[in-house]
Amino acid sequence: RVLAVVYNASNNELVRTNTLVKNSIIQIDSAPFRQWYEKHYNFAIGGKKKAKKGQEQEETKEAVKGSDKVKAKIAKRQATRTLDPKLEEQFATGRLYAAVSSRPGQSGRCDGYILEGKELEFYLRKLNTKKRQ
Repeated sequence: RVLAVVYNASNNELVRTNTLVKNSIIQIDSAPFRQWYEKHYNFAIGGKKKAKKGQEQEETKEAVKGSDKVKAKIAKRQATRTLDPKLEEQFATGRLYAAVSSRPGQSGRCDGYILEGKELEFYLRKLNTKKRQ
């Protein structure tokens, strides 16, 4: 779900009016991505971390569910699982930055990808300098 257009290199008018165009940077809802990540890796991300005994027991119960084959799959995925700290901060806020890769006006739908790594750092710097001005 697209929440807002936050950056466009070509025109600030497109940001002010929330116009979706190709290569604009948008904020999207992180809930579907969080659900997929938690199901795929069996690891909770974002949100506040509480150290209550009751919650730890619930988490271990969830880990126990499933067949041996499923447990082996998840264990294999856990070994290679890494999440960028900046991306984890965004999951905690409930909003992710994404780039539009399709032409929404032509196709009637908005396709894109979630920003991560160097690209995310670049656009975060751009957004911070924009806010200061």
